[in-house]
Amino acid sequence: MLNRNKKWIFTVLLLSVFWHTFSNTTNHQEQFQKMNNKLIKPSYLKIGDTIAILATAGIIRDKSPILKAVALAESWGLKVIVGKNTFNQANHFAGKDQERLNDFQEALDNKNVKAIWCARGGYGTVRIIDDVDFTNFKKYPKWIIGYSDITVLHSHIHNLGFETLHAILGTSMDFNEEKNKPSIQSFKKALFGEPLTYSVKESKYNKMGHEKGQLVGGNLAILQSLLGSNSSINTKNKILFLEEIGEYHYQIDRMLYALKRAGYFDNCKGLIIGGMTKIRKNTTPWGQTIEALILDITKEYNFPILFDFPAGHDIENNAMILGRNIDLYVTKEFSVVKFSE
Repeated sequence: MLNRNKKWIFTVLLLSVFWHTFSNTTNHQEQFQKMNNKLIKPSYLKIGDTIAILATAGIIRDKSPILKAVALAESWGLKVIVGKNTFNQANHFAGKDQERLNDFQEALDNKNVKAIWCARGGYGTVRIIDDVDFTNFKKYPKWIIGYSDITVLHSHIHNLGFETLHAILGTSMDFNEEKNKPSIQSFKKALFGEPLTYSVKESKYNKMGHEKGQLVGGNLAILQSLLGSNSSINTKNKILFLEEIGEYHYQIDRMLYALKRAGYFDNCKGLIIGGMTKIRKNTTPWGQTIEALILDITKEYNFPILFDFPAGHDIENNAMILGRNIDLYVTKEFSVVKFSE
């Protein structure tokens, strides 16, 4: 009888420990989920702050746009540090992997640097992302800025629980300065914490609706290349932004199907399509516009879709805070993208 009582007491204690552990685990998961629903916002910049300009990817053949970027930041009252290896050349890349990594890591660890403005996209950030140490960044977060290949950083840092800034690159200063003004103005607004709201011209392809959700995304090819990695984003209850350049229709179709099969659209709340520029013509005509292609792939989903949002590989590349909650209104007459403050 005594042995039986001991067994019963042991069982109760074991169940108690199990329940306590399960409860704590559940609480941690809930806390993470809450954190993931509202990401940590780096401090907005103010006059006298320091910004670093550096290259994580492709080679920079012409220094002049970067020098213009330095001058622009300084005209806003910011101090500028240019990465030591920014203008290095290692075949396709702006320096060897280790050199680009060193510049990024140094700026990431420097508490005086309040933002990192990527000099150029192209290709190459994925080659260094797994060696970046984000320990100090988590303690002292800062804005990571860029687009295109910088989608690697946006996605990876999103999964760490921090907002980033999808905006012009340093090399974007090579565009026509007059036409580039809206992009530059929106970049400054986002960086210094002014409200962001965009009114977008109508498109006959738009799918109407109103949704609220966290904005995620970036370059389509990069997002597709990150599938299956720890940098791949979860789009559940979020609004997905996509842009692309220089691809054939069938390549865009293939990449979108890859996202679809990976579940990107299953619980998505909305879709914003930015610039789909310099689309190549295949010898066999595709027979559909890019817009019709996208509508066809997403036809079973009920979320709103906004086309022609002015962001991507074009002169007008307006700033967007990735990880921030937005209101997406898509109507026949007009569409609005409003960022929460």
